[in-house]
Amino acid sequence: MTLSVPTDAELKELAEQIAAAALQQRLMLVTAESCTGGWIAKTLTDLPGSSAWFDAGVVTYSYEAKEALLGVNPRTLERTGAVSEETVLEMVSGALARFGAGMAVAVTGIAGPSGGTPEKPVGTVWLGWKRRGGYAHARLFHFDGDREAVRRQTVAAALSGVIKALTD
Repeated sequence: MTLSVPTDAELKELAEQIAAAALQQRLMLVTAESCTGGWIAKTLTDLPGSSAWFDAGVVTYSYEAKEALLGVNPRTLERTGAVSEETVLEMVSGALARFGAGMAVAVTGIAGPSGGTPEKPVGTVWLGWKRRGGYAHARLFHFDGDREAVRRQTVAAALSGVIKALTD
């Protein structure tokens, strides 16, 4: 999927929309990130007053961290790998289970420049979203560009999905 690479101002605008919706719904948000390294949480917490609606952010790159901090099943990782629909669904569900938030977003992917395979090339990203009491859902993206471009597009897609989940 080719999207324009979002600017810092565009990411801030998405974060402001999330802040407004989360405050209105009295909802806390948690992030579970791999390939973005905490960039989603940073974008959200760059806003003053974010502690009123942002609960926690977890960055898990290794299999062990995904298992220990988010409860991802080791068999899932062995069977499908870290970059998979199954893994991101377990990440987002685990984030909600471990924190008091009402909404979670999770990401796992290959930002590059290395690490891609023919089946999962650089730019392959799985995003997952879940509201407390609801069903987790995931979406596969294929982003173009260098490491920063892939990560920026991932942050924008993650935030856009949170907005959709909070406003639908």
